[in-house]
Amino acid sequence: MAQSQPRLRALMDEGVTTVEIKSGYGLALEHERKCLGVARCLGELNPVDVRTTFLGAHALPPEFAGRADDYIGEVLDMLPALHAQGLVDAVDAFCERIAFSTVQTARVFEAAAALGLPVKLHAEQLSDSGGAALAARYGALSCDHLEWLSAEGAAAMARSGTVAVLLPGAFYFLRETRLPPVALLREQQVAMAISTDCNPGSSPCTSLLLMLNMACTLFRMTPQEALAGVTRVAAQALGLQDRGVLAVGKRADFVLWDVERPAQLAYAFGANPRRQTVFKGKPS
Repeated sequence: MAQSQPRLRALMDEGVTTVEIKSGYGLALEHERKCLGVARCLGELNPVDVRTTFLGAHALPPEFAGRADDYIGEVLDMLPALHAQGLVDAVDAFCERIAFSTVQTARVFEAAAALGLPVKLHAEQLSDSGGAALAARYGALSCDHLEWLSAEGAAAMARSGTVAVLLPGAFYFLRETRLPPVALLREQQVAMAISTDCNPGSSPCTSLLLMLNMACTLFRMTPQEALAGVTRVAAQALGLQDRGVLAVGKRADFVLWDVERPAQLAYAFGANPRRQTVFKGKPS
């Protein structure tokens, strides 16, 4: 909690009103429960809505070396216990050659579906592993990274309405050279969200405004696409239909910015023109 509060505060200082927090750094029931419990508490103690995602299938613990199927069995045991405690809003997995196969990921997705939980996926970050198409078959809310996304994977995401979550911070920090196929996503009309992907291994960043700039400079997205990616489409990626746009009947989460036009939010990196945040209709 002490470590997470400053990171959350930094996000909130740039106007964030809804944040997704994923587990996946404990890889055992006790530690995954702790991470998700802290996430819930952060949402209760701050004027921000926290959505929790169980990412037990994130990496293979050393004690399970060479026994990935056995570890997936452990993940399947963790999920119902954590869900019963009200700690899980969605389920994620890392489908990649250094993590878990499509068959192993499908086992996790089946367990999530049995509990009525939506799924997401780390997909096609380092190779075309067929993860996006798998996620689409399960009606995934979103797929993250996607640098190696194929035309077939993009078409499958389009059919299922799965959001592409692009992560310029991880792309930059890992010095990746393969760009996500933004033109393909546009062509297939796959909605594109933008996130910080704040994590200690590949994107130690808490600036969503910087991600707006990087989405435009590194990924060649338009300022309008980037802004939609952190508002309307970001809400879609979390399965939230009550926010993300300024409209009658939607939740009054919005930010007052000292800018002349919206595109300026993606222009000056290192600047923060936020004047005020309104969360659930109340200034915060």
